[in-house]
Amino acid sequence: MIVARDWAGKTYAVLGLARSGTATVRALLEGGARVTAWDGDVTKCGALEDELAGAALTIADPATLDLAAFDALIVSPGVPLNTHPLAAAARVAGVPVIGDIELFAQARGDLPAHRVVGITGTNGKSTTTALVHHILDTAGIPALMGGNIGLPILAQQPLAEGGVYVLELSSYQIDLTQTLDCDVAVLLNVTPDHLDRYQGLADYAASKARLFAMQTLPHLAIVDYEAEAEFDVLADAPAGLNMRFIDGVPLPADQARWPSLQGPHNAQNVQAAVAVAEALGIGADDIARALESFTGLPHRMERIATLGGVAWINDSKATNPESTAPALAAFPRIHWIVGGKVKGDGLDACLPHLGNVVRAYTIGEGGPGFAAVLRGQVPVAEVETLERAVKLAAQEAERGDVVLLSPAAASFDQFRDFEARGLAFRAAVEELA
Repeated sequence: MIVARDWAGKTYAVLGLARSGTATVRALLEGGARVTAWDGDVTKCGALEDELAGAALTIADPATLDLAAFDALIVSPGVPLNTHPLAAAARVAGVPVIGDIELFAQARGDLPAHRVVGITGTNGKSTTTALVHHILDTAGIPALMGGNIGLPILAQQPLAEGGVYVLELSSYQIDLTQTLDCDVAVLLNVTPDHLDRYQGLADYAASKARLFAMQTLPHLAIVDYEAEAEFDVLADAPAGLNMRFIDGVPLPADQARWPSLQGPHNAQNVQAAVAVAEALGIGADDIARALESFTGLPHRMERIATLGGVAWINDSKATNPESTAPALAAFPRIHWIVGGKVKGDGLDACLPHLGNVVRAYTIGEGGPGFAAVLRGQVPVAEVETLERAVKLAAQEAERGDVVLLSPAAASFDQFRDFEARGLAFRAAVEELA
């Protein structure tokens, strides 16, 4: 695992014991720190205590303790800094509130010489992160993925000299990071999301823009032109920082040659990944081979079956309309499964692409509202559940059509997470075969 010598002898409080939280506790203990850990799910506390019996670990709720006794409070990205009382108490006590990405930044001086790529944006982060990693792997350069893509970076083994760490970073993670100086930092786009945590869209954009403010010369910022024009995301970047606009990066070949990178949204993802690869010194031949061999990510425009000439596409990771809109633009005849726990209002981002929709099948808590928006523009079936949507779409889709699960909403009304929703879709499709 990745540890810093500077942690030795210090005392930390860790709030949240999901994947990144438990990895953080283990890394801090390995680095010689004392840790007090807590999670609202006390079963996680007990499991960690049993696993690490005898270590310098205390299980206790930091809210009941004197926070001034800690060198830092480390919280999971899911802890809302704007409303959580413990975050407010830590600020009053003068205790830094940070996350595991900041701990990684602190550990960089103890790692073999390396480079870091940080990738943020409302949509496309996971695909671009995985694509950059695949290009590096194709070129024979040691690389690791971590961060918001679901792989805790501290739990991984340090790379050999010359390696590249590729980090997907949400705005929440950037909020908890103070010193991550990325060799290459990428902002793909800024569209409305997570506005319950921010004062407005400009505040959300400013959170992502901090990735550039933490950079030093002669590092590189790769930026969405619209984000820079609307939100001035480079305003706090150091003067003279190298910069490249994503839309100015030429595609290296016809997009049809990349079966897992279809649609206009993936064209932008490719442009960003190519810019990163070129900045890292990767040659055109390696980039071309990687784009053609990239298989994509589970739950992101994932082709799971072709039955009777009908393609079934799992895009469960599309949890907001802005993320779904490019998927609707990618195919000419779509049977669209949409709905779930709605994050915002309406489906405005999707409306320009309804000409590609043969029929919509609305599911979940947001189904009735989405049906009301869509009715009169496309045929709509209010089917409530994913299983019913799959069965009806299978009856109605014709050869050459696409059945697309791209919900434009979160999953938490009916599923544990978007992954569980995608797996349920796969299982329902497999029952058709």
